[in-house]
Amino acid sequence: MFEIRIICDPADTDRVTKTLAAAFATGPVREYGTRGGERARLYVTADHFADGEAEPEVWPTPEEAYALAPSIISEIGWTANEAIGRPTYGWLGREFWLRKAAVLDRIALTDDAPSDAGEVAIEAARRVMALDDQADVEDPRGYVRQQYAHWAKTK
Repeated sequence: MFEIRIICDPADTDRVTKTLAAAFATGPVREYGTRGGERARLYVTADHFADGEAEPEVWPTPEEAYALAPSIISEIGWTANEAIGRPTYGWLGREFWLRKAAVLDRIALTDDAPSDAGEVAIEAARRVMALDDQADVEDPRGYVRQQYAHWAKTK
């Protein structure tokens, strides 16, 4: 077991802690400001994964996943246009569900998102997971980010 200390920009703390958790079996992260208050100090106890212990799935960050995405307004327009004239959503394909789940995830990430936006994004992500027969994924929104990033690069 060992202790890791990181000094970083406060905006990077989530990304740094997720990366550490992917690389090591980590304990809780303790966060403190630096003397000048401009940076964050992170302290975390870590250890190597035990033999045979599976490393957790590493999902792309929202910035990585949506780097090639059109604006949120554009995606809302696209999903609304695709749904017009279809009495049931059953006739809509995977691309529709993936883009809808991605735009709902992006909305949930905004500062002024409604309080239930995260739950709505998770439900949409579960629809994509069901289409892909991926019921055992622990992070539905992470799965959507991964799939959207792949789709955006190959479309």
